[in-house]
Amino acid sequence: MGSGCIKITKYFLFLFNLLFFILGAVILGFGVWILADKSSFVAILQASNSLNVGAYIFIAVGAVTMFMGFLGCIGAVREVRCLLGLYFTFLLLILIAQVAAGVTFYFNMGELKQEMGDIVGQLIQRYQDGHEDNLQETWDYVQAQVKCCGWSSFLNWTDNTELMSRANITFPCSCEEKNVSFPVVTGFCEVPSSGPQSSNDPMQWPVYKEGCMEKVQQWLQDNLGIILGVCLGIAVIELLGMLLSICLCRRIHSEDYRKVPRN
Repeated sequence: MGSGCIKITKYFLFLFNLLFFILGAVILGFGVWILADKSSFVAILQASNSLNVGAYIFIAVGAVTMFMGFLGCIGAVREVRCLLGLYFTFLLLILIAQVAAGVTFYFNMGELKQEMGDIVGQLIQRYQDGHEDNLQETWDYVQAQVKCCGWSSFLNWTDNTELMSRANITFPCSCEEKNVSFPVVTGFCEVPSSGPQSSNDPMQWPVYKEGCMEKVQQWLQDNLGIILGVCLGIAVIELLGMLLSICLCRRIHSEDYRKVPRN
């Protein structure tokens, strides 16, 4: 009966650690995606030190999680108590680190939002018509896809000296209302003038009036929910893995003790 319980516990622990290994690979892949993505709003946020640090943390946690899954599988199949004990210790440390990271991220959300606003604001101020730049193209893509203009509102573009120095009505092309052309038109577009113009009046721009802040934050929150869901799933698997590893350690110890010859 005891031998059968050990086998069942061992197979369940192996199954959980196999899933644990896969989820670790998902976390590692997410960290790599943050650093490598060049086609979404994440590319703009790569200028944020906080986001880069978070990406490296994801990569490190994912790699360690995969290693722990592998270690747990070997310890379960070979019934090595030392590996199971080491596996339990590392799982406990990872779980504590995840909770600490989650709490830290939650209490620093305000600073992250402020940093995002500063990054986009600087990008708009430095935007140059006809200049080939990956960040500019990414921001144009975001504005066209999300159907927004600027960060808090389209008036953020009034901080761009080159745009406001135009005599005719000129606006960011990617902000134009009902602009569905692909690839996205970049740079500045000029409204045909029927008469002399003295200044570039932003109130006459044919652009979306809503800023991208709320929509981008909603996009980030939607993706954050997926990440938190994955992390929660991993935490549950970690707790189950810790429980199974302790049970297997105790049963292996009990079986070894029974095999000791008695006089």
